[in-house]
Amino acid sequence: MVFVLPSCSFTLNGASTVGLKTIYVGYFDNNAPFVVSNLSQNFTEALKARIRSTTNLNIIQNQQQANAVLTGTITGYSIAPVSIQATTGNAPPIAGASALTITVEVKYVNNVDKKLSYEQSFSEPGNFTGDLTGSKQDNLIATLNQALTEDIFNKAFASW
Repeated sequence: MVFVLPSCSFTLNGASTVGLKTIYVGYFDNNAPFVVSNLSQNFTEALKARIRSTTNLNIIQNQQQANAVLTGTITGYSIAPVSIQATTGNAPPIAGASALTITVEVKYVNNVDKKLSYEQSFSEPGNFTGDLTGSKQDNLIATLNQALTEDIFNKAFASW
């Protein structure tokens, strides 16, 4: 049995940009106590890439002319132990694994439908072992950026 509902529509990615044509994405400054030099640029570009790849919105440079505005700040970049490894003798225990957590404060303003606007903090942890340097750090940050941008995107456009 097939039902045809001409007034219904959906998208495969779950994104709803009804009434929106343009969006302004501000630069996410890194105000975390520990600053990684390229985190702001990489995060901002990851968010723009997520919007470009899954919507038909045009990202514009003029905030006042945008149908939607997405701005925010990176407020946290912290590393904490998640498991303790026993040692021998009088040596203190050491971290067997640690977690890097990135936190972002986001403000989304939908100028077409104000009730979809929000201000919220998003955090994403990622576990690692050993030292966090070089490509290991870059790869973990890229993974966390992807997860954070997914959460922010879903909150703005999928109402999840």
